[in-house]
Amino acid sequence: MEPHPPTQPEPPWTRRRALSTGAAALGALAATPLLSACGGDEPARRVGGGGGRRTELTFACAAFTGGAAGMQSFADRYNTAQSRYRVTVRNLPPPSSSTECHQQLTQLLARKDGTVDVFAQDVVWIAELAAAGWVHPLDQDVSASLRRSFFPGVVEACTYRGRLVALPWYVDAGGLYYRTDLMSALGRKPPTDWHELADTAAEMQQRRVPMGYLWQAKQAEILLCDLVEFIASNRGRIIDPSGAVRVDSPECVEAVQFMRDLVYRYKVSPSEVFSWDEEPSRRPFTAGRVGMMRHWSYVYGVSQNPDQSKVVGKVDVAPLPRFPGGTSSSCLGGYQLGVAAGSRNKEGAMDFLHWLAGTEAQLAFALDFGNAPSRVSVYDEKKLAKGQPAMVKLKEAFGNGVPRPVTPHYSRVSLALQSAVSRALVYGDVRGTLRSARRDLEAIV
Repeated sequence: MEPHPPTQPEPPWTRRRALSTGAAALGALAATPLLSACGGDEPARRVGGGGGRRTELTFACAAFTGGAAGMQSFADRYNTAQSRYRVTVRNLPPPSSSTECHQQLTQLLARKDGTVDVFAQDVVWIAELAAAGWVHPLDQDVSASLRRSFFPGVVEACTYRGRLVALPWYVDAGGLYYRTDLMSALGRKPPTDWHELADTAAEMQQRRVPMGYLWQAKQAEILLCDLVEFIASNRGRIIDPSGAVRVDSPECVEAVQFMRDLVYRYKVSPSEVFSWDEEPSRRPFTAGRVGMMRHWSYVYGVSQNPDQSKVVGKVDVAPLPRFPGGTSSSCLGGYQLGVAAGSRNKEGAMDFLHWLAGTEAQLAFALDFGNAPSRVSVYDEKKLAKGQPAMVKLKEAFGNGVPRPVTPHYSRVSLALQSAVSRALVYGDVRGTLRSARRDLEAIV
């Protein structure tokens, strides 16, 4: 499940709650011709009378904050753009309460009684819900050209056992935040290689700031996100596409060893990172005490807010570094869309699903709710650059996005890895610990 900062007052521009800078864009949405799927065997619910009768659809969605009246306000744009369907939003707990949200969603989907037609799901739930048979496959309803319009990593995350089981909606990914003034003073550019990052961080730490580089290694979901980025940037996989566990491969061992070396060998990260998640690592950076930091997209907005930051106008973001021969990789977060297997009107569900994933709807959702689009072309929109400039800056990071292990047993896999990698980072014996972790994961998957 997506990591979240600890319960506390949120900054005004977070992954879950952004400044509502583009509400006016909602009024411009229009319907477009959409693909459809076969309807269910059960009669569909209809509302209205005479020629104005509509089929009623239910959209189960986490309670995102944004807009004048939340997600129902957004869905009403679809309701007014066409005359065949009416969507009612069933609010689930917010993403910050992901466990409760997951529990309620699975209970609804397991009924298969038409209670839900379309739903939004955390990217790490996709394989679990598909394996349970609660999801309507989308292969026949989503063309190859439409799939190519999304970031490839998100499409990969929406695919289970070779079948498309979810449609991309919005994304998040990690990026390398850095102090532009310090980088300029040192005559350096943002590092593209992890060892170059260690050198740059050391120089910043010696000459300018107490801490060179911050990341997150608390024994929690955020550790898995950072882990995926280090490993993928070294051409490694925790679980490969065939389902084989590769967590003790040479690429993975090298990546985890480097994570530990940032603290104990290069000494550019404090040992406190082993107990820090998002917000504890963010605060020193925006307080001006850190040269570089790995973090999610919300941090850019916080760094430019004078009420919360001492480095306004001195921060930029770049893709995360890579190991030699590897590629920059960012762990994907976000919620994606699905059609419930129990829906009694899959044709209408697909119609709404395609509208949500369309260019104009994604643009408006980004502007009003602060969630980054999964559709690549939206990043060329001038309205997005004006209303959410941080998203445009992170386009490359989103394009480098890689999913966490795609498995229906993700929760158990995540907990096992959190424990093993935390031990390896704190106590050493990286190779032996990852070898033991491989055996534990093989027993799970």
